[in-house]
Amino acid sequence: MLTEFVKAGAPDEILYVSKPHIGTFRLVGMVETMRHEIEALGGEVRFQQRVTDVLIEDGRTHGVTLASGETLRSEHVVLALGHSARDTFEMLHARGVTMEAKPFSIGFRIEHPQSLIDKARLGPNAGNPLIGAADYKLVHHAKNGRAVYSFCMCPGGTVVAATSEAGRVVTNGMSQYSRNERNANAGIVVGITPADFPGGPLAGIELQRKLEARAFELGGGNYDAPAQLVGDFIDGKPSRQLGSVEPSYKPGVHLTDLASALPDYAIAAIREALPAFDQQIKGFAMKDAVLTGVETRTSSPLRITRGDDFQSLNVKGLYPAGEGAGYAGGILSAGVDGIRVAEAVARDMLGLDAAGSGAQPGPGCGY
Repeated sequence: MLTEFVKAGAPDEILYVSKPHIGTFRLVGMVETMRHEIEALGGEVRFQQRVTDVLIEDGRTHGVTLASGETLRSEHVVLALGHSARDTFEMLHARGVTMEAKPFSIGFRIEHPQSLIDKARLGPNAGNPLIGAADYKLVHHAKNGRAVYSFCMCPGGTVVAATSEAGRVVTNGMSQYSRNERNANAGIVVGITPADFPGGPLAGIELQRKLEARAFELGGGNYDAPAQLVGDFIDGKPSRQLGSVEPSYKPGVHLTDLASALPDYAIAAIREALPAFDQQIKGFAMKDAVLTGVETRTSSPLRITRGDDFQSLNVKGLYPAGEGAGYAGGILSAGVDGIRVAEAVARDMLGLDAAGSGAQPGPGCGY
């Protein structure tokens, strides 16, 4: 997978560094290069062509219907969804495709000066251009049984808006290849399981929507994100004024009290975790570090279950793949899963089983 990324324009160093990093802008160019290669090989990419239905008959897929009304016929359909493809999840559930709720995590983004993280992690080597911006990975097991951990840590990065629905606020983080922005940011999130949101495969989506709508309200109802200083959050009082850390989130933040932004068990666990993290990274619980809410899209809240042949458990020819389908947790793992699914499709088309032995050939792939 890494070799394919380099062919598409990623830096060669991702083949040997311990924590490979591509950068958001480079990734955009890589995807474009991959698209051109697909087209050169005879593939077709359609933009603004939303899939509204999957054609299923006698337990097998026969293609998809687009919002335009056009039908694309195929006996093999790969569902490489993003983890926020809620309309498609709902459509698949209504069509009876087997899926299940799965664990994910919820929390906030935290921002510190990158210089503080560099000093704590690198000591006298902080600022050395050969080393670059320092990162971290933290975990704390709270007294209430919850695990709190850092997620998607972005050295020298920014907190970005990631909402996909009106009237909701969601945060995420990113770093450019240079990692030279003033702040470090990471998700500080709490693991949750389907026991926390009972109600079927789509219950996790409903919890996400509830928390994101609350964040929109706490942020002032104008797509600013709700934010609070770490010191005030630990003390349980609303923030009124920023300190030394300038939030990077655009369009802006609205200072408030984040106590009602997440379930009580998550707030309690994060309040306990921040001082514990300060014992590992001096200054992590600095009073004017900034928490920005909410982070709810850590991974897909459901899994479109599949068998050893990578096909849906109850719809032959339907191949759930990647992060949205519940089988990956980032760029690299999603790419690896895509390769595995493509190999499974090829085996089926060639009439081979998973072991490579002969089987009855399947119909051709058109999508």
